[in-house]
Amino acid sequence: MCVGNAVSARWTADGRGRKLRIGPMSNAAVLPPAPTAPEPIHSCPSCSHWLPDGTLACPDCQTLTYGRHLSGLAQEAQQLEQEGKWPEARDRWVSTLSWLPEETQQADTIRQHIGQIDTRLQAEEARKAKWTKRLGPFAPLFLFLLKLKSAFFLLFKLKFFLGLFAFFGIYWLLGGWKFALGFTISIMIHELGHYVAVKRRGLKADLPMFIPGMGAYVRWYAMGVSREDLAAISLAGPLYGLAAAVVCLALAWSTHSLVFLLLANIGAWYNLFNLTPVFGFDGAQATYALSRVQRALIATMCLLFFALTVADSSANRGGTQWVFLFVAAGMGWRSFTNDAPETPHTRTLVLFLALVLLLGFMLYLTPVPGAR
Repeated sequence: MCVGNAVSARWTADGRGRKLRIGPMSNAAVLPPAPTAPEPIHSCPSCSHWLPDGTLACPDCQTLTYGRHLSGLAQEAQQLEQEGKWPEARDRWVSTLSWLPEETQQADTIRQHIGQIDTRLQAEEARKAKWTKRLGPFAPLFLFLLKLKSAFFLLFKLKFFLGLFAFFGIYWLLGGWKFALGFTISIMIHELGHYVAVKRRGLKADLPMFIPGMGAYVRWYAMGVSREDLAAISLAGPLYGLAAAVVCLALAWSTHSLVFLLLANIGAWYNLFNLTPVFGFDGAQATYALSRVQRALIATMCLLFFALTVADSSANRGGTQWVFLFVAAGMGWRSFTNDAPETPHTRTLVLFLALVLLLGFMLYLTPVPGAR
């Protein structure tokens, strides 16, 4: 493999067969195939004016003929930049110039952005060349170890393991290793619900980050995610957490273990509390897909469940579950905020209500003295 700071000019053909020189680029980059070109458009998307072959902007209303295709290319390029794939992102930006008139402000802005990416790539090549010169014959071994290190941290994420072990250690001190292990796995399953939901939608997500003594979160990246997808990703955590609590309850019934019963109770409470629609909780993100009426309905149901636990506390069953009041208060407040959608999402409402009902029922089935 040739490594150095040599650069070569990059040429691309525009929509009318001409070739444009788009600055220098590393000759070590391997670029993906060019996106599939759209079908020729002969009618302006805005004013329906007839357009001859190769027209990139309507002469009457100045609408970009291939605006939808350009928007898709730009989103791909931005996503590649977020993933750190700069050569691929550069290729996407270059491909947009084939569908833009040269004299437009958009084309100038993209050419400037391509120049910034070129500067970044050249700086990386210069750093590699500098270390290659310093290491001499050991340069190939150094580059191999560098790639191996990058692959290792990409797969295993050192921060993930450090946070996980610290999280486990704190709860080991608080409740013993059995409880710590079960609670850590339960939280992990909750966060993997978010992680899997993000990945299923083709988006980038980091491994869960554990905060010792508090909880965990999954950081993910996307642009233009719909309210419905945001709600589905947010509620996937409590859904997976419910499954983990059910497993703990089954193990408690089969082994008569108080530890598993406590894990089932705490797991149900933790996931129900996460449905509180404020701050950074899962319920806050999911509520964006709910209308004011749907939010009021959830608040009313939570108030009803809270009243039932108050009435049931005299029988010393599960005690008063204040968590229902937290969710109800949050939903009551969100019923008056100005972030409700014009079109409510029924599936989000059904899933939200089902989680409140099932997690509440889990609390009823796992009466642990002192657990609220």
